[in-house]
Amino acid sequence: MNGRRIRVRGQVQGVGFRPFVWQLARRFGLVGEVRNDAEGVLIFAAGEGVDAFQAAIVTEKPKLAVVDAVEWEPCAVDAESFVISASGEAGSETRVTPDAATCEDCLGEVFDPGDRRSGYPFANCTHCGPRFTIVRGLPYDRVQTTMADFPMCEACRAEYGDPGDRRFHAQPVACADCGPRVWMEPDAADWLAEAVARLRRGEVLAIKGLGGFHLACDAANAEAVALLRERKCRVSKPFALMAELDVVRRFAMVGEAEAALLRDPAAPVVLLDKGPEALPEGVAPGMARLGWMLPYTPLHHLLLRAFGGVLVMTSGNLSGEPQVIGNDEAREKLSGFADAFVVHDREIARRLDDSVERAEPRMVLRRARGRVPGTFRLPEGFGDAPQVVAYGGQMKGAICLVKNGQALLGHHLGELDEALTWDAFLDADRDYAALFDHRPEVVAVDLHPGYRARQHGQARAEAEGLRLEEVQHHHAHLASCLGENGWPLDGGRVAGIVLDGTGLGTDGTVWGGEVLLADYRGFERRAWLKPAPLVGGDMAAREPWRNALMRLDQAGLGPWAEAVFGDRPLAMLRMAAERGVNAPLSSSAGRLFDAVAAVLSLCVVQSYEGEAAMRLEALADESGRPGYDFGGEDEIDPAVMFTAMKADLDAGTPLGEIADMFHAGLARAFAGRARALVETGEAQAVALSGGCFQNARLLRYMSRALEDLSVPVLVHREVPAGDGGLAYGQALVAAARSIPRESG
Repeated sequence: MNGRRIRVRGQVQGVGFRPFVWQLARRFGLVGEVRNDAEGVLIFAAGEGVDAFQAAIVTEKPKLAVVDAVEWEPCAVDAESFVISASGEAGSETRVTPDAATCEDCLGEVFDPGDRRSGYPFANCTHCGPRFTIVRGLPYDRVQTTMADFPMCEACRAEYGDPGDRRFHAQPVACADCGPRVWMEPDAADWLAEAVARLRRGEVLAIKGLGGFHLACDAANAEAVALLRERKCRVSKPFALMAELDVVRRFAMVGEAEAALLRDPAAPVVLLDKGPEALPEGVAPGMARLGWMLPYTPLHHLLLRAFGGVLVMTSGNLSGEPQVIGNDEAREKLSGFADAFVVHDREIARRLDDSVERAEPRMVLRRARGRVPGTFRLPEGFGDAPQVVAYGGQMKGAICLVKNGQALLGHHLGELDEALTWDAFLDADRDYAALFDHRPEVVAVDLHPGYRARQHGQARAEAEGLRLEEVQHHHAHLASCLGENGWPLDGGRVAGIVLDGTGLGTDGTVWGGEVLLADYRGFERRAWLKPAPLVGGDMAAREPWRNALMRLDQAGLGPWAEAVFGDRPLAMLRMAAERGVNAPLSSSAGRLFDAVAAVLSLCVVQSYEGEAAMRLEALADESGRPGYDFGGEDEIDPAVMFTAMKADLDAGTPLGEIADMFHAGLARAFAGRARALVETGEAQAVALSGGCFQNARLLRYMSRALEDLSVPVLVHREVPAGDGGLAYGQALVAAARSIPRESG
């Protein structure tokens, strides 16, 4: 029969796409076949309804599917019915589906006393369950996952083989008769009852999940929270929380957007404003928002339903190390933290932290479980881009691969100075390359010679004869924002406001507060925050009072610094700054946030990265005032701001109002410089990037200051604004430089 050969590309394996196509073909009376192969899903179909069938492939696709393209050509189809064929040859042109939270159908079975999966902690189907955390190779079939060790029982095999069943070819399908099992250590007859009893007694449990272990305790028990902090040596960094949605609503403000994000199949940690009821301050000292997630596996649902309250769910790891994933590793490393263990015997193929996100304004802050390894389509003009690997920065390490018009931004890895995190980075580099058959022609790295990611990329380029592209840190941030928003390769230059911690500039100083006039291929630095010495180098990031001293001295307010920080070695720091001893100049906006937080006595020494800025944001109250003025033209000078701030403090102005005016003034100062580039016609858009834009208040004020422009204002949503998105921007810059302008 005359028919069609239909190729479907995208996230189409492991999501029930073949049975969906099979059911669709039966509905339209078609004959032919469907199968997975190295490029996605391949369909041969013939019949009068083939046009409607092909349209429905996109409009009715399974909920976890992402269809990038549907291509077809005429062909002969010799068939009497429509069948699902075995997978074709192995390959990696398609992509693996991220892990997905338990669906309503599976959850109903878990809590149905009459169902054969009642109480089973690993119920899943094609609409939910583990994917990326269990896959070892492509194509995505059971033998290529950590479920290969669990032969299916007769009942599960029948479901797996029935195209009409929602478990048809669901690779992790299992039940209590044949699948993974959960147990308690020390041993208990009923793991669930024992876990709940221990949590209610104020104990700490290590619980194995999808991408690693969590440490859990009763979040309403201040003593249990303090015990966990003491054991983990985690002074004040916020803990993530897990509860059922009706419980979350008691403690947090949950609007429609927040509820939808909490219920998303990715099941991220969502930052929510505090609500009517309060948890102990020790859960997140000094914060106005808490990080919440819903239970996302049957094991979590069973535990939370039985417990009935809120659990702290923080990563199970030693300080600075990656999350623990193996049972033996957990026993070795977490025994000093946990009173007992909830473990299971399904191996985790790769560790993934929980994603962290915000609903309003929408932003992914940490891209990990549930989002990875989803890809981004490259913007218009990048069709001829070569395969590129980009290695990101030093903080919040992540890797990006470019291949076949898609960019795969890998998962959050952490601080690459830590030995085990560095090992995890190397593992991820090998893992992604093997899993997606990636053979780069270009390697993209940061300018900083001390970044381990740069050193690794440079060594690889030299060893394999690949072209090395060095990409300035803030240019990469800007490019990542352009790429996420689909800005065309030859869409023109934009005014990029890039505010973050630190990144090496082209002039040898440390940048961090810039207005760039740029496209993907290059940039000009048009405005910047007045540099100040970072006395002690990295120590300045850990001790905000150092930044405050330098900024107050610049503003002629040295006596104020002596009054506030008189117990610190001010003379020694001033001498180091004067002589330039380990005191590089920096325009960092992140360090300016630190300085203001220290001046307001919110955070003089940080116990975790970003603490000072987060406390400053949490303190700020909407003042209605326009914000403090900043001096200078190309060089934005905060001296006048500090002078006004001191006057307000002396007058007794509330600290929340002062913090708000700092945010508003900083936004107005940088927005004004970007606005000028638009008004002269040099910039065709404005883009906001860098880790400081994870601050919702700053982003809101910056957007307001730019809202009447006649050009687009581009912001981050799915790609992290901070260093977690850096590799994506590096990859785009390297790809752009590989494409001649005339073919872009």
